[in-house]
Amino acid sequence: MKTLSILTKDWKGGNDIGLFLLRFVAGIALMYGHGFEKLSVILSGQEINFMDPIGIGAVPSYYLAGFAEGICTIFVVGGLFSRFATAILSGNFIVVLFFHLTAGHGFDTLELVFFYLVSFIVLTLTGPGKISLDHWLLKRSKFS
Repeated sequence: MKTLSILTKDWKGGNDIGLFLLRFVAGIALMYGHGFEKLSVILSGQEINFMDPIGIGAVPSYYLAGFAEGICTIFVVGGLFSRFATAILSGNFIVVLFFHLTAGHGFDTLELVFFYLVSFIVLTLTGPGKISLDHWLLKRSKFS
């Protein structure tokens, strides 16, 4: 009886498809849920009321979060500068996690933070996979 190659360990495409799906879903969800809002506030010049979790002031903290959640997610979705972008996002969510833990928030708040943090740590460690601009550009580079 012949088995589908997708069901055997011989199929190698699953890793790259899995990394693409993780990048795409985590990136789009974060961008839509948080990044676009932060970028629109920054670009419109609205007053910024934000926490100061690392002691640099509310406005600089908001700009850093906006850069991570708005700009870096665009890079993550496209798979461009992926490890750099996911490392920044991982750092962002370590700060978010620490803030929520010290504030005593429960699992209902921490659940999404854990999802994003682990997703971006995994992508930092693995890279974006072959379905990415990083792979496409480096494959054609004389340095690869």
